[in-house]
Amino acid sequence: MREPLATAELIAGKLIRETPFAYRLEVPRAQTMFDRMHFVDFGRSLGTGRPAMAYAWTRLTVAAERHMTIQVEHSDACAIWLNGREVYALGGDRKLNLRRDERSLELTHEFEVTLQPGPNTLLVRSETAGGEWRVYLQPPSEKGAVVNGASHPAIGLHGVPQVDEKITTLTNWLLLGPFPRTFTELDAVLPARRQFVFGKMYAGLDGPVTWTIPKVEVLGNLIDPRPWGTNYHWNYHNGGTAWAMQRLAEATGKQAYWDYASRFCDFHLEGIPFVEHQVKTLNAVESANHWIIDAPLLDFTLAPSLPFIHRLEKEKEFPNRALYEQWFARMLDYARTEQIRLPGCGIYTRTTPVKYTTWTDDMFMGIPFLMHAAGHIADESLRQAFLDDAADQTVAFNSQVWDETAGLYMHARYADRPVKLPHWSRCNGWAIWAMSEVLLHLPADHPKRPEILAQFQAIAASLAGLQAKDGFWFNVLDRPDSPKEVSGTAIFVMALARGVQHGWLPEKTYQPVAAKGWQALNSRIEADGTVHDICAGTMCTEDEEYYVRRPFYDDDTHGLFAVLFAAIEMDRLVKNNHRYSGLNGANSEVSQPHYAEANSPARAAANLVKP
Repeated sequence: MREPLATAELIAGKLIRETPFAYRLEVPRAQTMFDRMHFVDFGRSLGTGRPAMAYAWTRLTVAAERHMTIQVEHSDACAIWLNGREVYALGGDRKLNLRRDERSLELTHEFEVTLQPGPNTLLVRSETAGGEWRVYLQPPSEKGAVVNGASHPAIGLHGVPQVDEKITTLTNWLLLGPFPRTFTELDAVLPARRQFVFGKMYAGLDGPVTWTIPKVEVLGNLIDPRPWGTNYHWNYHNGGTAWAMQRLAEATGKQAYWDYASRFCDFHLEGIPFVEHQVKTLNAVESANHWIIDAPLLDFTLAPSLPFIHRLEKEKEFPNRALYEQWFARMLDYARTEQIRLPGCGIYTRTTPVKYTTWTDDMFMGIPFLMHAAGHIADESLRQAFLDDAADQTVAFNSQVWDETAGLYMHARYADRPVKLPHWSRCNGWAIWAMSEVLLHLPADHPKRPEILAQFQAIAASLAGLQAKDGFWFNVLDRPDSPKEVSGTAIFVMALARGVQHGWLPEKTYQPVAAKGWQALNSRIEADGTVHDICAGTMCTEDEEYYVRRPFYDDDTHGLFAVLFAAIEMDRLVKNNHRYSGLNGANSEVSQPHYAEANSPARAAANLVKP
């Protein structure tokens, strides 16, 4: 069997080969379902700076009659007709008020419609006083909830006889204008089932105008995403992969892995102005890496920031250091004052799927940042506050999501109803990983440390009892009929190996569990670095079957960075003079200098070849 670091290097080499850290310019295809936000940017198409009016037209198509709510946000005045009947009107001059939630943008106004079977015409009249000029429409946000069997109307120009099908791939809208604000010729010309007369000219603000399409933007997109995304989307698991590559560089002394992580961090920080331009100027609110712009969620703030902190700590001089420090300061403020917390408890919580939903995942998404940030804070009182916050939250999460009867963590807990959510494998991994980071860095005399250690030992005992005979853990831990899964298994191997090394867990009991788990992981890793059987990103629900049926992917970074950390910790377990069953197919005693002396991160990092 391969040595743990040799396995990690196979994965790392594939990451380096396949991650371009670049944008590719492309014309995005029009989204054909009304299941997300759609907008018309009248200003970029028709100009701004003076009072004007314009129209936009599309169709919503359903198979059967459908009553639904539509949310709307607009600058200045707006009126909307469905099948020739006015369904919304609001006059006056106003600014846009888009409010970003965790996984959605919330719009201010809404109206009700009843869609008839087949195509339904939707006409929007928008006015501008001379400033920004846009209209947004969307169905009510599902706020990250799991929705089974939901159907949405189709939107766009597909099937309109007078519109070439090539146009339908570029836009869902036809546009007419600009007109003087007093223009009313089209306000009631679209009764039910009636169509446009294309080719007609209208008296516009600057001369005759006719129907056209909005300005088509060219956007920078990420290159060749797979079903789960790419290795360099802005999210916690890609940030975690960069963090793992830094640790692998320190374990092996190989500069290429450190450089990968540095490219990840530089790419995102240097790209913020470009991403902000696409999101805020071009209105591409779901464009590449938009989550780095003001997303109020730990997945896109604190968790992916770990490699930035690590580079600040380990590499004292590099060209973008000032940008890193600015980002770190921003995240400190976010951690202290911006992330929503559970009233009366103080732990990080979420607004999805309902306000004050506590996710076990957020133990990892937030607490390790607090611990590692404390090491980079000069002010002693602030440093202590971050350490205390991490310790307090680690303990307090147990009051919300620890299932005492099962000895496992539920995926989440809703604030509005007492239901028991499943014991998903990876969420239990996030919990034990977070606890291990706290135990690694919390002072030995901290008053919360004994309770945290006891909880770490409790979940470790439960996990040891639920390991399958072949070394894997099931995707739903206490459902042996659910699939065996790599990312949870890798996190458990990492945490248990870490626990044995540091004396938190007895070697005799847990070393064989970790070794068996590592052997199982190796069976899912190919010689080219491909890693199989990684569960896709997962929302929370009380429906256990949702977790049982989740899709698995190859090379999803949810699993890659966990496997990299597992390899590093298994390597340390060997080098700390612990028996390892299964490394070379037999029990072996490894006699090497203690890891803390021979292979410390500080020494390995010092050996990296700097440019």
